[in-house]
Amino acid sequence: MASAACPDPEGRAHAAGGACPPAEGARGRERRRVRVVQGGPVLVEGPVEIVLEDGSTAVSDRFMVALCACRRSRSYPFCDTSHRRRARPADGTAAEGAQEGRPS
Repeated sequence: MASAACPDPEGRAHAAGGACPPAEGARGRERRRVRVVQGGPVLVEGPVEIVLEDGSTAVSDRFMVALCACRRSRSYPFCDTSHRRRARPADGTAAEGAQEGRPS
């Protein structure tokens, strides 16, 4: 994907690959690293404030926060590893194979 030029606060354009200035209102804030774990939580470097669908907020001061991506967590929006207990097979063949391998 080609990098598009973006204007800086003075209206000049950055060269391709150059860093763009922070978005309006983001000055002085550090970038947070977010890592998506396949089949697991979304890991966010903390501290964080999460705004939920209903407008309420959840806050964590931890250095790394695991956010639930499966919505099974009893402590939603934070992950409680519920995704480990009830993992769904991608195509259903793993569940069928486990049943065939059991002695009758």
